[in-house]
Amino acid sequence: EVQLQASGGGLVQAGGSLRLSCAASGFRFDDYVIGWFRQAPGKEREEVSCIDPSDGSTYYGDSVKGRFTISSENAKKMVWLQMNSLKPEDTAVYYCAAGIGIRLGAPPLMYDYWGRGTQVTVSS
Repeated sequence: EVQLQASGGGLVQAGGSLRLSCAASGFRFDDYVIGWFRQAPGKEREEVSCIDPSDGSTYYGDSVKGRFTISSENAKKMVWLQMNSLKPEDTAVYYCAAGIGIRLGAPPLMYDYWGRGTQVTVSS
């Protein structure tokens, strides 16, 4: 069974940090790009970051460059998103997704599997 379990969300003050985790199972981890997406109420789903575990290459959305860092530990089939200098506009449900054979920065429709997401709330 394919599973993507996102965790680590919570409430944090502006300027603070959170680390999100994505635990993957049920598929060949190295064959998939793993992406973090977020969606706030009334807004379009936005790609935050993604990583290709086969070579470690990464992509970051413009709004999070310099603040967020994505990483993976392939043996554990884990992906993390370290979020620093958080802003209120980062508030959203964050989803972990996996897509096979896709480019970094691919749109959400190209991803094959999705987790349920974890809520991140940044207060001012």
